[in-house]
Amino acid sequence: MKTLFLSALITAAACQAASASDLSSAYSDLDPEKDCTVLAAAEESDGEWADLVCNGHRGYPVFLRTSDLRDSLFYGFPPSGAEGPAWESFSAFNASGPKIEWRLATENGRSVPFATIHRRSVSTDDGGGTTEVLVVSRVGQPAERDGCVVGLVLAGGQPGANEKAREIADEHARDFACGTERPVSVGEPMPRFQRSE
Repeated sequence: MKTLFLSALITAAACQAASASDLSSAYSDLDPEKDCTVLAAAEESDGEWADLVCNGHRGYPVFLRTSDLRDSLFYGFPPSGAEGPAWESFSAFNASGPKIEWRLATENGRSVPFATIHRRSVSTDDGGGTTEVLVVSRVGQPAERDGCVVGLVLAGGQPGANEKAREIADEHARDFACGTERPVSVGEPMPRFQRSE
């Protein structure tokens, strides 16, 4: 009996190690001036907003919506319909970083992105500075066009922030229920984050 139990534990550990080794990262740049195409933008009398589609990872696009000095991003293939992806951003002014980390899983011999990690600079409440937050998002797939923010990790001066963001991506992104579950939050004080359909 002990031998069977030990054998089962070894098999489970081997499966976990194999699945962990099938995960990796790739990186892409995000420069709205060079990497994006404007889909729509405000007229001069209509405030400041723009919708852009940007280069992502191997055919997976990035949709960037800017409005009133705030960014909302969707990674991968968005839901069909006129309304497009939900607005997800911090309440305070914020800006997206120039580098996106894509978490990849090997499926049928090819790497498929299932999550992104993207640094955001967010204005502090006193207006005198910014704080850095790593935003972890689920990637919308060609068949299942469901993507959203799944985690927030305070990054400014926090040791291990990148590793924690990868852990959240790997453990939560693929099964996360967008619009139902609340994003995992690590670090205090976390800037207020909101989602609106």
